[in-house]
Amino acid sequence: MTGLLMNRVLCRSVLALRLRLPMARNASTYLIDDPKYSFLRDLGLEKNNVGVFNGKWKANGQVIQSYSPANGKIIAEVQSASQADYESCATAAQDAWHTWAEMPAPARGEIVRQIGDALREKLQPLGQLVSLEMGKILPEAIGEVVEYIHVCDLALGLSRTLPGTIFPSERPGHVLIEKWNPLGAIGIITAFNFPVAVFGWNSAIAMVCGDVSVWKPSDTTPLTAVAVTKIVESVLVKNNIPGAVAALCVGGKDIGQTLVRDHRMKLVSFTGSTAVGQDVGVEVQRRFGRHLLELGGNNAIVVNSDANVELLLNAALFACAGTAGQRCTTTRRLLIHERLFPEVVSRLKKAYASVLPKIGDPLLSETLIGPLHTPTAVEAYKRTVAEAVKQGGTIEFGGKVIEREGYFVEPTIITGLPHDSPLVKSECFAPIVYCIKIPDLDTGIQYNNEVDQGLSSSLFTENLADVFKWIGPHGSDCGIVNVNIPTNGAEVGGAFGGEKATGGGRECGSDSWKNYMRRSTVTVNYSGTIKLAQNIQFGD
Repeated sequence: MTGLLMNRVLCRSVLALRLRLPMARNASTYLIDDPKYSFLRDLGLEKNNVGVFNGKWKANGQVIQSYSPANGKIIAEVQSASQADYESCATAAQDAWHTWAEMPAPARGEIVRQIGDALREKLQPLGQLVSLEMGKILPEAIGEVVEYIHVCDLALGLSRTLPGTIFPSERPGHVLIEKWNPLGAIGIITAFNFPVAVFGWNSAIAMVCGDVSVWKPSDTTPLTAVAVTKIVESVLVKNNIPGAVAALCVGGKDIGQTLVRDHRMKLVSFTGSTAVGQDVGVEVQRRFGRHLLELGGNNAIVVNSDANVELLLNAALFACAGTAGQRCTTTRRLLIHERLFPEVVSRLKKAYASVLPKIGDPLLSETLIGPLHTPTAVEAYKRTVAEAVKQGGTIEFGGKVIEREGYFVEPTIITGLPHDSPLVKSECFAPIVYCIKIPDLDTGIQYNNEVDQGLSSSLFTENLADVFKWIGPHGSDCGIVNVNIPTNGAEVGGAFGGEKATGGGRECGSDSWKNYMRRSTVTVNYSGTIKLAQNIQFGD
């Protein structure tokens, strides 16, 4: 990578962290000292935490202060990794792999089962931490931890069903075997918006496949990473398993760059923006490593002329405004049949108005929408709204920053922009949805597919023929193609990921486990003579 490109890798959250300092300096104490947040202590967190684990907790890098986006106050501190700390993690992980890979897969599955049980025991406090540090509402945060638990359950079953295949050989006395083996050490780089689940998707499946990992989390959610690693550590210690099977390396862009370039990381799983992910993919490919990219989305719901509007509105409210628009699967575009357009926009505005009083502290039970994660996100929201108005768009609802402590904005509905506007075709990671008229389903499919990304999509219709058109070869070109449900909220049993500029990676269910293993075709000759394939005769 060029210096400029490398400086972009994993640095957006670092910039956001720096921008948050002025507000936080007004805080006289850390939130961890407030009895209101006693759940932090229940997770083994302290005012000052170590962000590097390789079987031992030790760090020598800079101190990162973690802030709550709901109030801009410091939660606690985490000492990050130095380059030497990263080296110790990678070396320890590689050493631990030799022991871990030799364990039978069902035995590895048992360890992952216990991790799932340990997560169940800490479900409430870990969910509260995610809510406090990331900003999503508590039911979503707890649901994210449940997702990791579900992946552990999935991985447990996989550990007893990892396949191998025997093929018939054309040669007498020979057999062909397809054999799967672990890759070795893998690098996991996760984003702020799912600080638990995305690690779980990768870690649980990789562990039963026989891999070990070095986890570089977002440096704006370091406390969540420390807490999760402590939970995993407790299971490894109880079973006399080397801790470096699940190494942690909290750090900034320099640690991310080192991991991406490290030949020992046989696979790099990266979740983040398309721009940074492209750089990561190129750099990993440069050394002929494997990459698994989960990047941006510009997701659309197509509203057919026969759509159940009530069903649509129930789905669209969460799809467009839930998580304050900070899911990669958030709906950014509503492609609405012209017959239903006035009704859908009018009723969606009323639905948005009903949740406006329920924007606030994500830890409170009455809250439905929490804050954006950083001031940088707020600025991006403001720029996007202003540019939409400049280009002739109409703000049907929202469009304002909410004046209160923390980083809160109004969920926003915009009409009047053309489907191919550069603004509409770009992703702003905030609760902004563009409503666009379509004359028919074919046009909706065309508009759905014309963006660079290809993550998630959904069609609302009662027409069975249109369903099969939508999911067929000339339908949606996304990795997730839904019918009559939101674009967000995927289950763990299916493969998660997208096409085009979303990166092409697949995680979690189906056959995603293949990313974490290498395949060998084995020919065994038990005939006692050499017989060449294709009946080739060579010599006497």
